Order: sequence, then C-alpha cells, then structure tokens
Amino acid sequence: MSNGEHENANESENQTDVENRTENENQQESVEKAKNAVGNALASLMTLKESNPKVFYGGIAGVVVLLIVLMSGGSDKKLPVHQSKAIVIGQNYVLKSANAADPSAPIRLVSVPGSMAAFDDTEEEDRSGCKLQPPGTPVKAVQTQDAYGKKDAFVQVEMVGGECQGRKGWVLAINVQ
Repeated sequence: MSNGEHENANESENQTDVENRTENENQQESVEKAKNAVGNALASLMTLKESNPKVFYGGIAGVVVLLIVLMSGGSDKKLPVHQSKAIVIGQNYVLKSANAADPSAPIRLVSVPGSMAAFDDTEEEDRSGCKLQPPGTPVKAVQTQDAYGKKDAFVQVEMVGGECQGRKGWVLAINVQ
C-alpha cells in the first residue's frame, strides 16, 4: 500500500469511530431523557396523589375500566337466521309452522297480506273453514308480496288438494317450504 492509500484508510476509520461515538452518545442521551421523563411523570403522579387523592384514584379506576372494556372484546358469533328459499311462482310447496313452538300448529291463511285483523279468531267462523291449514298441506305459489323492507315476505298460495282445493290465501313466506 502506498502512503496515500494508508492515509485514506486511516481517515475512513477515524470517521467511522467518530460516527460510532456520536451515535452512542445520542443513544445515551435518549435513554437519559426517557428516564427523566418517567421520573418526572412518577413525581407528578405522587404529587397528585398527595394533593388530590380523589382525582388520582379516580384516574386509576378509569384506566382499569378502560382496560377491562378493551380486553373483553366482542364475539363474532351470529344469531341463527332462517334461510328461506326463493319462492318460485307456480311451484308446489307445503305449509309448515316455522316460527311456532308447536310443530303441529295450524297455519292461518289471510285474505290480504299482512292483515292483523285476520288473526283475531274470536268469531267461531274464523276457526272453521279453510282459514286454518295443518302443517304439510300441499299448496302452489300464486304470487309474492314485499313487506317491511323484505323481498317476498308474503306468498299467496292456492290449495292443491283436499276439501279446500282451489281456494287462495296469503301466508308468511317462512311458512311456505
């Protein structure tokens, strides 16, 4: 190596030594600043504890409650929802009481989709005839009606067999399966 090359190598070693020392000093200063900040924060908290204990303990309780809320999280479990099939006009179906506690509960047919008055069976004639059908009654879908923001919420059905053959009425789409 020539003299010029030795000098260049020494200069670059000296520069890296200076850079390393400067970096170490900066890290030490950062650590000292962090220790001072923690010490100052701790001193402030102790002063607050002595001067105003209600605020101090209230703050601790608030942090604990916040941690509990954040740690409890939530669940992504979804409630089971009945998945009704799309009703096809002209298709044959059977009536079933999907929402009834008793699976053998009769299904009521009404003259107007969504009419609540039809469910008042205080009159004797409402309990007879073709207004109440047992589960499993074969029907044919005639038309559908949207309601309450739900597509095809009601279905007009025509009785396919039995003494009520040919009679029509409206039922909830969930009861047509």
